[in-house]
Order: sequence, then structure tokens, then C-alpha cells
Amino acid sequence: MEKILEKLGIFYLGKDLEEESLEPTKNPTLIKSKAFTTHAAIIGMTGSGKTGLGIGLLEEAAIDNIPIIAIDPKGDIANLALTFESMGAEDFKPWLKEEAAEKGVEVDELAKSVAQMWREGIERFGQDLSRVKRLKEHDVTIYTPGSGAGVPVNILADLNIPDSSMLEDPDTLSSTINSTVASLLALIGVEADPVNSREFILIAQIVKRAWMEGVDLDIGTLISQIITPPFSKIGVLPLDSFYPPAERFKLASKFNNILASPTFENWLKGEPLEIERFLYDEERRSKISIFSISHLSDEERMFFVTLLLNRVVGWMRNQSGTGRLRALLYMDEIYGYFPPSKNPPSKEPMMLLLKQARAFGVGMVLSTQNPVDLDYKGLSNIGTWFIGRLQTKQDIAKVIEGLSGKIGSSLSKKSIEKIISTLPKRTFFLKSTHIENIKIFGTRWVLSYLKGPLKKGEISSLMADKKRASKEERPKRAEKSAEKSLSRHEEAPILSSQIEQRFEPPLSTQGSYSPYLAAKAKVRFFNAARGIDMVKDLCLLLPLYEDETDIEWQKAEPCEEDFANVPKNRPSNGRFDPLPPFISSAKNLKSFEKELKNHLYSQMRLELYRCKPLKVESVPNESEESFKSRMSDILEELKSREADTLQERYEKKFQTLEKRRLRALQKLQKEKEDVSASTTGSVIDTGLAIFGAIFGGKRTAATKVGRAIKGGSRLLKERADVKRAEEQLQHIEESIETLKYELEDKLDRLDEKFSPENYPVEKFFIKPRRSDIEVDKMLLYWRWE
Repeated sequence: MEKILEKLGIFYLGKDLEEESLEPTKNPTLIKSKAFTTHAAIIGMTGSGKTGLGIGLLEEAAIDNIPIIAIDPKGDIANLALTFESMGAEDFKPWLKEEAAEKGVEVDELAKSVAQMWREGIERFGQDLSRVKRLKEHDVTIYTPGSGAGVPVNILADLNIPDSSMLEDPDTLSSTINSTVASLLALIGVEADPVNSREFILIAQIVKRAWMEGVDLDIGTLISQIITPPFSKIGVLPLDSFYPPAERFKLASKFNNILASPTFENWLKGEPLEIERFLYDEERRSKISIFSISHLSDEERMFFVTLLLNRVVGWMRNQSGTGRLRALLYMDEIYGYFPPSKNPPSKEPMMLLLKQARAFGVGMVLSTQNPVDLDYKGLSNIGTWFIGRLQTKQDIAKVIEGLSGKIGSSLSKKSIEKIISTLPKRTFFLKSTHIENIKIFGTRWVLSYLKGPLKKGEISSLMADKKRASKEERPKRAEKSAEKSLSRHEEAPILSSQIEQRFEPPLSTQGSYSPYLAAKAKVRFFNAARGIDMVKDLCLLLPLYEDETDIEWQKAEPCEEDFANVPKNRPSNGRFDPLPPFISSAKNLKSFEKELKNHLYSQMRLELYRCKPLKVESVPNESEESFKSRMSDILEELKSREADTLQERYEKKFQTLEKRRLRALQKLQKEKEDVSASTTGSVIDTGLAIFGAIFGGKRTAATKVGRAIKGGSRLLKERADVKRAEEQLQHIEESIETLKYELEDKLDRLDEKFSPENYPVEKFFIKPRRSDIEVDKMLLYWRWE
């Protein structure tokens, strides 16, 4: 039965307890995964068992193939990486050395004891190692932004433009800009007011302008634009009056100091912050991505959490709507990130997720031990509450307030207060809008080893095989030049005045200027039948070498620089690489535009994907990975619908058989009672017959003996009735089991029917028309290298 329940999207959290005695019942605590689309909160004091409940819940989600992003401020959730398929002593041994030393016991002895305890605990809650194996099939990765202990995350490399759906929604765009800017300022220790802070307004204008123009930002560009913004006014005031240059330089210096700090090198390498890659592996299996941030300062934590939440919002808004649980976002200990009075940068995206994520199948689970420090107006969007023991009246009152109007049980508030204040460890009060009444339950034994907060060295050991450097470095021009044995000019070459030039400001005293041909172009892709009409903006940089004889646009590099902000004035000093002759002698760069158009016409394609069996095609700018993810969602939705239909149909059959089983039980009970009564009567009649035969007359004795014989015959008949009733009950129970296996078999067939392997994805392309290719600008760009 457990296997069937798992297939139907049900989380097994523990065992129900009696409300009064808190004694365990035989009933498992089950809740549908769909319930978490309306979010959940776990609240309880230290030692209440929040970590065990949270990890158990995440294990259920992983087993159900639901991807997880977990924010781990303390290091407890990283215990999900300690899942041992065989549960042998050798598995536990490396993680028990410190504990063994503290207890003064041999580590081998302790490992055997803990392994046995874990196996017995799992079995005691009706589980076995097959569940551990299913959990182990899903990748667990511990990411450590700003540190190389786990898998690093590239956070500061860019502030990418959000998804177009966010740009088109003014409220969402405003919220994203506000939280992004606030987190950036928090990183340098500035607590800014969006209305009154000059720092906030300036950076918000820079970010908004870039995003609305379709340009990605990076920290270096941001620093440059703080010093020299791409606009001359803020509101109606001149920029320099609103925020003088000297003060802008001080602000830019604060960001530059952080960027230049050696400790920040780890923020510039590793996995890019792309939500899709944190949810699924290369084979589209769901992942458990844990972001461990215990090593960061408070400002860095706030910065990272805000960026991550904003990225989740952006990813979410690009998904189709669904009623099932598509992904789970878990945050352990949200104290400080969602307070009732203040507005930290993390609060806006968190509120946005609580209000909107349900429509996209994204569930949030928030855990804390400080209920007084939570914004209960925001948490009113939460549909499921797990409440562990709370001691102070203030905490209990705040929780009751948060549950206002949601308790809906026969229990009074005073009774609930008493329950919450006396709950033992690992016991929780459960109230959900998806469950008719409240429940008290004890959490099940988790499948992962709960070692406690993992240290940096332990995370490093666990993630040793997964670490990989993603530091991207531009090829150094000097190396290229050395290969070609090129000489250098000391002064900038003299060119025609019709050739526009831009000179990148020197970043240091060491280096030289290298020439690039820079071009901006637009390519329009149009297909009326598919409703596609999009323009792709291109920015290309083509390196130029002295010995080249022709332009080869296929060697051009895509770039993101906004040339309009790069100075036109030639620097007074500096060394310059030589130009190829065809550039040095050119009167203008118009002749190269046609070659670029030909190159773009032959090479540019709008790459799309389709799945013919599903009659689904990708949209422009949708990656193959994202399309497969959307296709998987469609298949999951179809499978979920058919599973729900099956469940409803079989539920009626189960109800019919259950009614028959109850009637058969009642009949069996009655037949047994009749046998019991007949047995007693037969014994009495037999006794009376014997007594009458000895002391009574012949006639009386004969009557009593006849009655005893009839009673015996009736007893035999009633015993036969009992046997028939037992056989009937057994037949009904066998029918129920057969029905269960039949349902399980059909659900297995659904897995096969809707397997992505049966729905191949193929590429196809849309070509641009020649008339739809325009070159907006071409200039000579001198890059400092």
C-alpha cells in the first residue's frame, strides 16, 4: 500500500497520535504533495524536532521526483547528503570520529551502534532500505556561494536582465529592481530607503535603464556607470546636482573595494545562478540543491538570498500554470528575512512567491523557531502549519493569531494553547486547509543521517567529486600577439575621421590597447503561422591582427558592452597594437557591413524545438533544457490527471468493497456471538438432561435430552455459519488486495505511457530574410588588455 500511496503523490510524515493521551495510533500521517502548492510553515522551539520534520518532508519530495532548492543558514539541511544505501557501520564511521572521541568510545563500536539504530528506526516506521535507495537516486549538491568548500556559485559575475514576462509586469519589475538594489547596498553596509536614499535611486535608475534596453549588467559595469551614469538627469534635477561626482566616486569605491578583495574571488567562479540547472540534472532527474550560507556574513547572506529568490521568481514566471507541485523551495530559519515591521531586501521576493507561486506549482516551506519575528500578514498565504512545542505565551499567542480563522476544529483555543505548550520532542500540531480537522502526529524516522550542522571541511569532503572550476577568462591579447611575433606602436594610429573609434579606460598602469572591430546589428525572425515576430540584438567584437588580409566575421565574439558609454577621446598616452592594412587604409567601415549581413544571413538561425506526439513547440529564446522541462511538466500534468481519474474510479470501488467488508465483519461478529450463546445454552441443556436422567422421570429426562441434542445441532449449524462468514470476509479482503495490485499495475503503466523517452524532441530552425538584417553601428574599439 505504501508504494501505491507514493505513486499518488502522498508524503508520509509520521504517525497520528491520540489528541488527549498522545499515544500513537496505527494511522500514518499522510498529506498530498499538492497541499504544498499553498506553502507550509514549520514553527517550534529549539529541540522540538523541526530539522527532522523538514528533512523528512524533503526526502518525501525527492522520492516523489519533485526538485528541491533549500536555503540552509545553519548547515543542518546539508545532512540530506548523508544518505547511505546499505546503512552499514562503515558508512557512518567517517562521520562519528568526533562524537566517539567526546564519548570516549571506539569509533567502530559507535558506528555499529548508530547503524543498527538507524536501520531499526527506519523499519519501526514501516519503511525499508528500498526507500533509501529511491532517495539515493536523486543528486544532492551542496553549493557554497562565496566559498570553495562546496560547489561554488557565480553570484557577482552578472546581474542578468530578468525574463521578459517580468519586464512586462510593472509591479513585478519594480519589486525585482527594489530588492536587487537593496541587496547590493546591503552588501556594502548601506541600509537604503527606496524613496529618500540617493544611493538607492541612482543604482535603481542604472539597473532599470539597462534592463529596459535589454542589456545585462555586471558588477564592473555597474561601478563604471555609478561614476559616469548613462543619463544626465534624475527626475527633473541635473545628475551632478542630485548626486555630485565626488560622492558617486566614493559609492563606486565601496563596491570596488569588495570586488577587489581576495576573499571575493570565490563569488566570481562556479555555477551560474540559473535556476533550471539547480532543479534537474543532465538526465532530467530532479535534484536536491542545498545552498549552505552559514559561512557568510549577515550582509552577504541577505545579498545572496535576495538574488536567489529573485531568480526563482524569474524562472517561475516563465513556466506554464499547473495544479501539481512542480518544485519545492525550502528555507531553514527565516529569522531576519521576513520580519513583521522592517523591509529587508529579501522580503519583497519572498512575499511575491507566497502570493503568486501557487499558480505555477512552486511550493515554499519556511521554518523558524521565532514566530514573533514573522510577518503574519504574509504568512496568511500559507495553507499548512506544522507547530512544535512553544514555551512562551507570546510565541503561542502569535501562532494562534497566525492561524486566525484557520483552526476549524472542535478544540478551543485554550485547548490548542495547552497542546502546543506540552508537545513532546518530535511531535507536531498539524493544521492544513487540505485536511478536514487538526492532527497531532509524531515524525517518522528520517532516511538521512542527522549528524548536525556540517562544517566546511565535511562539506568539502562530500562535494570533492562535484567541484569544478567555472572561472571564465578572456584570452589575453598579448599572448595572441606573441604567437604572431607582432610589434607594438607607441602611439595610436592615424585613421580617417569617418571611422568612429572608442577607447576603453585603462584599468591599470600595465597593459596596452588592442584593436577590435565592433558591430551592433538587428536580426528579425518572422513566422506568421507560429506567431513569431522577434528581433534579436547582436553585439560583436572581432579581434584584428596586423597580418590579416580580410575580415572573418565567423571569428567574432559576442559581447555585452554598451559602446555609447565608452569614451571617444583618444588617450594622451598608452601603447597600441598595430592594425591590419585594410583597416589602416580604409576611409570608412561601410564596406564591412555587407560582409557582416552576408555572414548573419548564412549563420543566424532561430533554433526551436518540438515534440510532434505532444504537438508542442518551444518559444523563442527557450533552451532545449527548458523546453524539455516544460514538456516534462506537460507529461506530468497528463499523468497526474489520469492518475487522479484512476484514483477516483478505484476509490469508489474501494468504498464499495469497504462497505461490504464492514458488513461481513458485523455478520461474522454476530455469528460468533450466536455460537457463543448457543455453546453456553447447549452446555446448560446437556447438564439439565443428565441431571434429569438421574433425578427426574423418564419423560422429563427424554425431553431434556432431546432439547440438548437440538441445541447441539443448532450449535454445529451456527459454527458452519461462522466459517461461511469468515470465508466471505476473506474473499472480500482478497478482492481489496487484488484491486490494490490492479491499481498499482495501471499506475506503473502510466509511468511507462508518459515517460519522456516515448516523446522524442527534435530541432528545427527559422531563417531570417535578408531584408530583415540591419547593421546599426560599426566602429573601431580599442580594448585595454
